[in-house]
Amino acid sequence: MNRLGKGSVLFIGILFHLIYLWSIFDIYFITPLVHGMRHFVSTEEAPAKRLFLIVGDGLRADKCLGTRYNATTDAYEYAAPYLRSKILDEGTFGVSHTRMPTESRPGHVAIIAGFYEDVSAVTKGWKENPVNFDSVFNQSRHTWSFGSPDILPMFALGASDPERVETFMYGHEFEDFTKDTRDLDTFVFDHLERLFASAKTDPKIDAALRQDKIVFFLHLLGIDTAGHASRPYSLQYFQNIQHVDQGVQKLEKLVNEFYNDDKTAWVFTADHGMSDWGSHGDGHPDNTRTPLIAWGAGISKPDKENPVGHDEFSEPWELNSVKRVDVEQADIASLMTFLVGLQYPANSVGRLPLEFLDASVSVKSKAIVANAKAILEQYRIKEAQVESSELNFKPYPLIENSTSSLDKLVDAATSADKTGDYDTAIGLSYELMQLGLQGLRYLQTYNWLFLRTLVTLGFVGWIFYALTSFLDFYILPTKIEPSSGLFFSSLAAIVFSIVSGALYLQHAPFMHYLYAIFPVIFWETVLEYRTSLLEGLKILVWKSGSKEPNTVGKLLVEIIAFFALMEAIVVGYFHREVFSVIYMMLSVWPLIQNYELSKKNKALVLTWIVTCFAMSSFTLLPVIKVESITQILIAGVLMTVLGAAGTIYLSVRPKKDGQKLNNVTMVIFGIQLGLIVLSMFVTYSTVDSLQEGKGLPFGNQIVGWTVLMGSIVVPFMHMKYRYHDYKTRLLILFLAFAPTFILLTISYEGLFYVTFFVNLVCWVDLELKVYEDRRTIAAAAAGKNGTEKKGGAAAERRLELADVRIALFFFFLTQIAFFGTGNVASISSFSLDSVYRLLPVFDPFSMGALLIFKILVPFAVISADLGLLTQRLGVKPSSLFTMVLSISDILTLNFFYLVRDEGSWLDIGMSISHFCIASLLCVFVIALEYFSETLVSGVTV
Repeated sequence: MNRLGKGSVLFIGILFHLIYLWSIFDIYFITPLVHGMRHFVSTEEAPAKRLFLIVGDGLRADKCLGTRYNATTDAYEYAAPYLRSKILDEGTFGVSHTRMPTESRPGHVAIIAGFYEDVSAVTKGWKENPVNFDSVFNQSRHTWSFGSPDILPMFALGASDPERVETFMYGHEFEDFTKDTRDLDTFVFDHLERLFASAKTDPKIDAALRQDKIVFFLHLLGIDTAGHASRPYSLQYFQNIQHVDQGVQKLEKLVNEFYNDDKTAWVFTADHGMSDWGSHGDGHPDNTRTPLIAWGAGISKPDKENPVGHDEFSEPWELNSVKRVDVEQADIASLMTFLVGLQYPANSVGRLPLEFLDASVSVKSKAIVANAKAILEQYRIKEAQVESSELNFKPYPLIENSTSSLDKLVDAATSADKTGDYDTAIGLSYELMQLGLQGLRYLQTYNWLFLRTLVTLGFVGWIFYALTSFLDFYILPTKIEPSSGLFFSSLAAIVFSIVSGALYLQHAPFMHYLYAIFPVIFWETVLEYRTSLLEGLKILVWKSGSKEPNTVGKLLVEIIAFFALMEAIVVGYFHREVFSVIYMMLSVWPLIQNYELSKKNKALVLTWIVTCFAMSSFTLLPVIKVESITQILIAGVLMTVLGAAGTIYLSVRPKKDGQKLNNVTMVIFGIQLGLIVLSMFVTYSTVDSLQEGKGLPFGNQIVGWTVLMGSIVVPFMHMKYRYHDYKTRLLILFLAFAPTFILLTISYEGLFYVTFFVNLVCWVDLELKVYEDRRTIAAAAAGKNGTEKKGGAAAERRLELADVRIALFFFFLTQIAFFGTGNVASISSFSLDSVYRLLPVFDPFSMGALLIFKILVPFAVISADLGLLTQRLGVKPSSLFTMVLSISDILTLNFFYLVRDEGSWLDIGMSISHFCIASLLCVFVIALEYFSETLVSGVTV
């Protein structure tokens, strides 16, 4: 089989990138999850018989504990006055620091199981995907849970005893972003109240409720829903916190009256916070800082003698009179375990926060020693697993080379506790836990060097494989047969056998074999086709039709400029302003490329310069956008004016071969313009209704969906007509997606779409004029009369070095299409405001599909532009796409080594996002190649 066949190269490219996309999770974020550990009891003297865990989903620490101005009373109000009273009078508080991804599933897993799921676990979703490890609920005698169907089932179904965790859930239809979100939490409080009421008439329920070691879990989704719909700084978000505060006050009174024994412990916290633009997921401090307030049995009273722990973040809360104790989110699981005297969850890495406990030092000592033993048990099991799969295993140096062995340290801590030297026992326990956690990290990263080498060889191999394929398809005048195929195939088989053998002895997962096979395939093919690679490069860097190579200086400048642009794009992922600088530099390209030609096309060049500067402004605008119906309507007016002007222009300008826009096409243009106007009206009406809290009118929802679907379907009515004027097809595409950028945007995205389209049209025109001028000069130099038809396509030709610039322009424009509106600045910067206009009820997959569709729209336009350029420049179909394909993974390889798994969670989250975006863009370029052929079909040259 010819491995350099076009179809096989594209298929292998898609498969390779989808598989290697997962490589960072297998390298940087492998889970330390192990099974088979012994359990350790936290304490024999449980201070509480029951525990209430209350989780305010999406609740930021500053919004919970801060104030908000009330214009009616002309005063500042506390969001949660009752919870504040617990902090000041009865309990202990602090900030719980969460980890990325700041989503509901990993947040709740950390709180309830004390375990940080690996980053990839967020892809498991929530609904009915049980956690596959131990939890506080699983260790309890019985747990009653109330709240969302997105959270509760995963802990109920994950319990060792299916009847141990009982759930009370509302339906998914309750999660309506356009309705009063407080109803979600009212459901929880009401059903918990009914449970206690039923105990008065049902002895079985009464007996169950009066057992020890029981847990009540309240998942309060209203705050998160209000934040998504109205932002955390909104009145709705504030009122939802007040509603929860009042609900907790009423609930505590009910519980105290029912039990009347002072044996109830209360823990109030949140799974994650929320950004100012109503989203979460990354490691921004607004997403990772959540409140932790504990009171009741076993919780220490406020420390007013030593009120330390405060900083600029907590200064505005006016809680400086009491001590602030910060914890890691997983520590909450250990705290709850101690309060009701459970066994530490087997997979917990949380460390018991002793400052929260109202207990004697001897009790604290025994609890923390057991905590240390539970964490070290995980290390022992993990070490045994890794050692059994490694050929030459080396233990963690700090444990192996310590003055005392791990067992001796454990014995010393145990002995100190037994002899009453509690401070020593506690100190040794913390040291042991630190060693255990460091050891688990060491074991997680044990195979990093080997795996990163495989992945690097894979990416570099793909770059050369794609480049070889590109040169073989589009540069070489005749095919060159591969050489020494049997030798290199045999060598590849030997290398893969050796690597596979090593992987087999390590009990490596199947994905590792896939990481190994791609480098072998790529490098074998490159070596077999090395003659094609060298000859193709030689032809590409020579001037077309000449035997004289480019000067070394010019070639060196072009190479430096190429890598400088690629690295500038890498920097642009971290600092969007760099894209603005690049755009401003590109604005003068026509003047540098051909000044005389620019003087002949002043209007076109001026439009290009103006639109480049306009485009450069978008990457300077803030990512956080506030809904602005004014900007949406202005964009809609510009779309309508541009569409109408384009229609008139195309209908009156002279056509080649006498072709005119037919009546059917004119009617369809009119329908498309009408859909834009209709989308403006329905969007204005919907936004007005939602902002006034009236919800989404059903009629508006129907019209919105009709406009969205109609705008996509109507353009296909054009497809049976063929056009010589490519601008007709571009206008069709522009009008097709214009309603999308009215219905699904919240501020300046529509203005971006208009500017981007005009900029692309200018780019296509300029590239065609530059090529026509170059062709005329070449024809004159060859002694020809230059009678080729102006504006038409040249005969099919080989690609030249000058065409690399077109590929680089396209590659840069794809980055602008992605980052221009700031929609993908990080994995949490999506705004759901526009989606509520079509889908008011929470549905992450459907909502995500709409957002992704809007993000992909600019790519449809840019792919059509490149397809039309391919046609009219006379190069082989797909040649420019394939050129882009051969260079795009330079970015991906950069981001592979920029992935971080330590430091701030914002940096970690951003590094993951950047690698995934760069890798998927390569896949998307392949998809655009096929999409482009559909978009430009019917355009004749």
